[in-house]
Amino acid sequence: MIVGIKDGVKLVGMIVVSFCAVFVCTFFLNFYVDALAIADAVPSGSQPLYDAQLATARLVCAIAGGFLGVIAIVTLVFYIKLFIDGNAKRFGLLKAMGYSCGRISLAFWVFGLAVFVGSGLGCCAGYAAMPVVYDGLTIDGLVVSIGFHAWLPLSLVLAPTVCFCAFACGYARLALRRNTVAMLKGGQKALRAKKVADGGPSFLIDMRRGVLRGKRSAVFFVAFSCFCFSAMVQMGVSMRDFSSVTMGVMILVIGVVLSVTAMFMAVTTVVVGNARNIALMRAFGYSQSERAAAVLAGYVPFACIGFAVGTVYQYGLLRIMVDIVFADIKNALEYSFDVPVFFGTLAVFVVAYMSAMLFYVRKINKISVKSAMLDE
Repeated sequence: MIVGIKDGVKLVGMIVVSFCAVFVCTFFLNFYVDALAIADAVPSGSQPLYDAQLATARLVCAIAGGFLGVIAIVTLVFYIKLFIDGNAKRFGLLKAMGYSCGRISLAFWVFGLAVFVGSGLGCCAGYAAMPVVYDGLTIDGLVVSIGFHAWLPLSLVLAPTVCFCAFACGYARLALRRNTVAMLKGGQKALRAKKVADGGPSFLIDMRRGVLRGKRSAVFFVAFSCFCFSAMVQMGVSMRDFSSVTMGVMILVIGVVLSVTAMFMAVTTVVVGNARNIALMRAFGYSQSERAAAVLAGYVPFACIGFAVGTVYQYGLLRIMVDIVFADIKNALEYSFDVPVFFGTLAVFVVAYMSAMLFYVRKINKISVKSAMLDE
């Protein structure tokens, strides 16, 4: 088999993103449908709150489903490209034997299994969390009973799985349209030994730029990781004044999980992809700090940008909820930028980011010169 089922289930990032998206959408969509069923029983005094709860459910589903859906597509593209790059020789050999790109790409349907696993687990977890969520969304004088709607798991699990399997095959077909001879050569180009030996500050800068250019998708995931941490941690803590504690904790946990997953996926790929170059730098006398800086330092500005954008995003989203969604409610809530939460999140972010980088610095230091000599 060209692409095995084990290759599909290795897409941990896809599983996590799919889980988070479907988990949130499951209980909010279910609540929306169940709340619509009692629309005629809503007292006039509770109508504004009722409308606000429905609007919140629609808004959260649109943002969670749409945004995380795009991230899932980007993640799938990232993994397929990484898989094809890592198995270029094998695919080049198949093409040389007469296999068409279309025939080879059909095997990539297994990458959609990650969406099936993640969305399936997310749907089950969403139903398990419904009693707690419904309790937090209680409207005075009304009881919204939990109902089961068969179309919901079909729409959130089966449909995305089919779509992502088809997308995986389609994108793989495009990605395989490379020069067969170049694929047969495979592997990545190592740094020229002379350039390394004659290097210095200018070489380290060139190396840093080369790492960024070679792994552009990693830049996105590093920024996305910091965005998730900043936006969802601040949002989860700030929502304590106008939502249930449970909902705030859910948002915070989802943000941390997405952040850790994206960061691990991105930086691990960068380190593994540059292992040969790192080993050669070590062979020519570059220190541990110089090797680490050449590979990792270029991502720091993008991490800062991601954190800043996440801060603006969460503030804008909460302002929309307070000023528009809950605008018609008597004694409407007030919300302003929470400075203590921002600085607290920033402090935790700096510590967490530095800890992650120190972990990868140690991993870089373990890459031996022997690995460069053995790698073709």
